[in-house]
Amino acid sequence: MDLTLQSLTQLAETEASGLLDLTSFESEILSRLIEALNSSGRLNSAGIGFHHQRLVEILKNRIAIEQWFKIHPEINEEHISDPIVVVGLPRTGTTLLHRTIAADSRLLAPLWYEVRNPVPLSESFVESDTRIPKAETEVAAILRASPELAAIHPMDATAPDEEIMLLEHSFMSTVPECYAYLPDFGNWLYEQDQTPGYEYLYRLLQFLQWQKRQRGLTGTRWLLKTPHHLHYPRALAAVFPRAKVVQTHRHPLDVIPSYGSMMCALAAPFTDHLDRAAMTAHWAHKWQCGLNATLAARADEGLSLDYLDLAFADLLADPKSQIEHVYAFINEDLTERALEEMASWQELNTRESRPEHHYTLEEFGLSENLINEQFSTYIGHYF
Repeated sequence: MDLTLQSLTQLAETEASGLLDLTSFESEILSRLIEALNSSGRLNSAGIGFHHQRLVEILKNRIAIEQWFKIHPEINEEHISDPIVVVGLPRTGTTLLHRTIAADSRLLAPLWYEVRNPVPLSESFVESDTRIPKAETEVAAILRASPELAAIHPMDATAPDEEIMLLEHSFMSTVPECYAYLPDFGNWLYEQDQTPGYEYLYRLLQFLQWQKRQRGLTGTRWLLKTPHHLHYPRALAAVFPRAKVVQTHRHPLDVIPSYGSMMCALAAPFTDHLDRAAMTAHWAHKWQCGLNATLAARADEGLSLDYLDLAFADLLADPKSQIEHVYAFINEDLTERALEEMASWQELNTRESRPEHHYTLEEFGLSENLINEQFSTYIGHYF
């Protein structure tokens, strides 16, 4: 099984019965990613198979997406209006906040099976969407390969999840870096203009919004969430200038070792040479850069985005009042029905239903002094 641009492209075009249309920049990114996977990724046979399958599926999706747009040109008329965007370091309550508010049926949220497979497998997806059992099988396989993930992050094929997997379809996302140690590729990609990736994200949200309309959903605003947006607030503002951004905060000492354990759990099945300290250090540096990028952008009076800050401790101690702050910020009424929908979701999704997550600073090559120094700018601003 070869990880080469030619073999992946040929297989995708054969299986999707269509031609791939990538920009020269997208082809460059994909070529660099493949090169990194074949070198610094140090993949084992499972890793080669995993990344081969994932890249082929993304390329097939790219072909199929354009086919759907040609058959249904009305998708181009879908307008993504004033999205609500939850950002913050991972492990700061973004998932809790996102999934709680997403229970409000007046909003639209991307679901795991939709971001993983944005293309319906048939025209009859309204009556029976076969992406769901496919996604459930994949989630189960991920948890079998890395059982510790159940304690780190709630995984549910039909729950709201991150649009980072939609961005992955433009190859301008950090998803591959979650499953392999790719520091040189990641650092190169970080410095590129991310606007084309966000423009493709807009196109995929149009596609998903059209699908939701076919299923009778009437929500008028998207509720998005991914820590990825910390890195690129200016690209976010360029494509979604009227977005309302809710940023969650938690001390990096409580975040970085937990996130390091998550990244190592994701990558471990796909290599026999994982350096846990190096993997964690790579991600800690990325989040340091992302936080500083957002701080700098927020200080720019010319940035169109509006921000609301929420503390992780407050989200846990008094979630209702924090949600009230969010709804006042986004200029939406917090109705009794919405509160009931949220309460029902919370009752069915308690943290106690998942195993505890255990980790230490030392096992990931970290120390309190190191984290405090690395994140001193952010800590000085918020803590």
